[in-house]
Amino acid sequence: MRNVLLERDEALAEAARAAEAARSGNGRWLLFRATPGLGRTALLEEVVRREATAGGMRVLHARCSPEESAFPFGLVRLIFAGAGAEARTEAEAGTEDIPFADPPAAEEQQVFHHLVASLARTAARRPVLVAVDDLHDADAVSRRWIGYLARRLAGLPVLLLLTECLTEYLENDNTALPGATGTSVTLRPLGPGAVARLALAGPARTRKQDADRAELCVRACAGNPALVHALLGDLGEGPPPGRLSDLAGRRYRDVIGHWLRARATPRSRRLSLAVAVAGDGPAPLGGRPIHEAADLGSTDLRPADLGPDGHDTRADIPADPPANALGLGRLFSHPLAREAALAAAEPAELNALRRRIARLLDEQGAPAAHVAAHLLHIELHTDRAGEEWMTQSLEDAAEDAVRDGRADEATALLRHALTAPLAPARRAGLALRLAALELPHSADAGIRRLRAALELHADGHERATVAPALGAALVARGRTDTAMHVMRQVGSAVEDDELVRVLQTTAALMASHDAIAWRNAVARMRELAATAPATVEPLACGLVTEYEAGAGGLSAAEAMTRVLPRLKAPVDPRLRTGWLGSAATLLQWADRLDEARALADECLPAPPALPDLTDIGQQCLISVRAEAALWVGDFRRVVAENAPLLDARTGQGLRMPHLVSMVALAHHELGHRAQARRLVATLDEASASADSSWEWNELRHARARMRMAEGNLQAALDDYLSCGRGQSARDFVSPVATPWRSGAALALVGLGQPVRALDLAEEELRHARTWGTPRTVGRALRAHGAAVGGRRGLDSLREAVAVLRQAPAPVDLIETLLDLGQARIGAGNGRKGRDDLHEAHTLALRLLAPDSTPGSAPDSVPVSVSAPVTGRLVRAAEDALRTGGARRTRRVAMGSAALTVAERRIVELAATGRTNAEIGAALHLARRTVETHLTNAYRKLGVTRRTQLASCLGAAGTGNPSANPSAARDMTALT
Repeated sequence: MRNVLLERDEALAEAARAAEAARSGNGRWLLFRATPGLGRTALLEEVVRREATAGGMRVLHARCSPEESAFPFGLVRLIFAGAGAEARTEAEAGTEDIPFADPPAAEEQQVFHHLVASLARTAARRPVLVAVDDLHDADAVSRRWIGYLARRLAGLPVLLLLTECLTEYLENDNTALPGATGTSVTLRPLGPGAVARLALAGPARTRKQDADRAELCVRACAGNPALVHALLGDLGEGPPPGRLSDLAGRRYRDVIGHWLRARATPRSRRLSLAVAVAGDGPAPLGGRPIHEAADLGSTDLRPADLGPDGHDTRADIPADPPANALGLGRLFSHPLAREAALAAAEPAELNALRRRIARLLDEQGAPAAHVAAHLLHIELHTDRAGEEWMTQSLEDAAEDAVRDGRADEATALLRHALTAPLAPARRAGLALRLAALELPHSADAGIRRLRAALELHADGHERATVAPALGAALVARGRTDTAMHVMRQVGSAVEDDELVRVLQTTAALMASHDAIAWRNAVARMRELAATAPATVEPLACGLVTEYEAGAGGLSAAEAMTRVLPRLKAPVDPRLRTGWLGSAATLLQWADRLDEARALADECLPAPPALPDLTDIGQQCLISVRAEAALWVGDFRRVVAENAPLLDARTGQGLRMPHLVSMVALAHHELGHRAQARRLVATLDEASASADSSWEWNELRHARARMRMAEGNLQAALDDYLSCGRGQSARDFVSPVATPWRSGAALALVGLGQPVRALDLAEEELRHARTWGTPRTVGRALRAHGAAVGGRRGLDSLREAVAVLRQAPAPVDLIETLLDLGQARIGAGNGRKGRDDLHEAHTLALRLLAPDSTPGSAPDSVPVSVSAPVTGRLVRAAEDALRTGGARRTRRVAMGSAALTVAERRIVELAATGRTNAEIGAALHLARRTVETHLTNAYRKLGVTRRTQLASCLGAAGTGNPSANPSAARDMTALT
């Protein structure tokens, strides 16, 4: 046991001094106090060994035990029974009158005197060492005799050596050791260095394994030698364990568990478990709250437990076996120790502790997540869980988790809250919130929970608060007919006229996902708009406007005259997201993409929180946000904002065909074709055939675009025509959302059917001019130019480019420039054609550059490409340049690093505002030479204005390829 005596030199020296004093006739007492496991018994035995051999002292040895603590004079009998043969007669003579029961006070003094006298006679022959281990387990009478003896040691050659558990608070502490004749030594936990020596004392391993074992012992044993040895015995090979079950043995668990179950007083046990339970949560508790949690009231506080500021320090000098005298926190900060302590407790005991700790945290104003972390371990249906603070804490913690994007954690919290006994209305509210979280992951589970929430209400008004959520979930699941039935059924039981109109308008928004129901709903909205309250009318008007815009009977300007004034009007809060979803849709169709995006951002939660799919308005706004970003070419944003929702719906979640379409197209544009195909493949065609929702038409249109880009013209044509049939069934003929005729016309031209293509293109152009936005007109003109061909085709393409330059439509502009350039080259105008192709290539690079700003005007965004950019449009432009006769060169990536030395000097002067003539004079160059260098520099930097040069040079740094390796990476280019 020599290892246990590490860092015990001071205690051994104190014992040697006390023994020397005793041998000289000046008896002393010495008390070793320590928490269990710190080696007080081993230290006592080492002192006994030394003094019995080198010191020549006679030893009277006794070890107390809890089993004998109820027998008077039990310790005394053990002490004198340990006398050697030489002194047995004297010892027996001194103990023959010891009673077997507590004597009266007067008789006790007489017995005590005889015992001390007997010990004195024995010590007169040879100095005596009286060694008593675990004095805290001694019987009360024997403890009083020990105190009696300690007060009379001054003239005796006796060393009284004692050990006692440091942290046991005994109600009858009668030992009363006087300071004049002795001292106590508190054994401290081993330091990290000593623990590491113990950990490394076994067989040698690799340096990493030894370091890991040593670190684990330091952190999981709190300097307790007994725990260190137990843990070392449990460790197997491999990495340090993270959980108690990962240990190869049970010794570490048993050391902690045995003390809690068999050795600790009730008070110590409660305090230790309270610290372990508190440490198992995310927030620590101070000393006084720990005692309150352990059900130790303020009456248990002692002056010694309070620091100079009145702070309770008993959690800093705790009553637990393996912890150190400086605090439980050091030990129970490690999960192995916490698990071991909690495994030794009864479930009911832990439930009570966790409940008290949660309550204390709640009263202290701790974050809801800290309170809920403890409530999650409690079986609420068996506790007094009807208390509102418990349910509210779980609900608040769930909302915090939702905001942080931790939907799984929020779901677990709300599910636990629902296990409590709740009033029907409270249960329905929690179920409604939980269903919104479950719906993306498990659509049917979320719908079942919403149905249960609906059935919890008997009152029509209360049912009307749940029905829209259930209806929205059913719509997202593709069951619009069932959603309409629920809305009608609930609405029929409501007598409040305004609420009935709110439900009818909400149902009409849901009906847009069903071709037949949509027509009927619009007819009702036309009637309702004339008589509806002012707070209901905006959504009714918006839905009618959507229908008329899709039916080709309305221009964008006319639609905006309806929408924009109503954006400032008050709207019923129950219809707010629905109205903003309708308004954002019309704004998007009208190419007012920033305003549409702003409405979506106003209502949708900020990432990483997921949108609420039980809100039909938020469903609409999700689609608007994704499509608006796609239209301006912000492909990375489309993926970043929507991938979490699509990831959540994998498995049994919602299909969400429109969102899948947008994200798949964004991946396709970025060059991630395999990922795009995988996304689309997650949606089965059987579902699309059975569902008339507009979302499936969007999917067909997106799939057609992808197939078109991959050269699969016939499959693309089939998808375009299928999309057209689906849209026509909804009376949707306008090209504002899915310009399927333009796409079909381009596919037909590629398949050698220009006559059929021209019919579709002209019809598309007619509807596009009715709506009147540059995007729709430009797209239709492009298809018309491809279908008609020849000079008329060139005219249409030139007009298309001119129109698209006015729209936030970079993708359409690039595609049209490519068509125009190829058409011009085919007509024999190679120079202009290649200029168009170069412009398309520059715009494509800018659009896909990581630091670009998609959607801005083409002449206002500098290009700063730090690495080769790939993507569908870049590849298409490079292919077009290659086939158009452009020569291949090897050049540095676009940006400042691409400039030659001469070009850089000229650009730096131009960036300061100098004219071409001034630059030529300064550098002794002809004006035409300056213009040529500037033209080349403009192309490399992707700028069109002199004022953009300074920002390009500033963003690119020095432009030195060696200073910017990524910018100096070569890429194949066509010029």
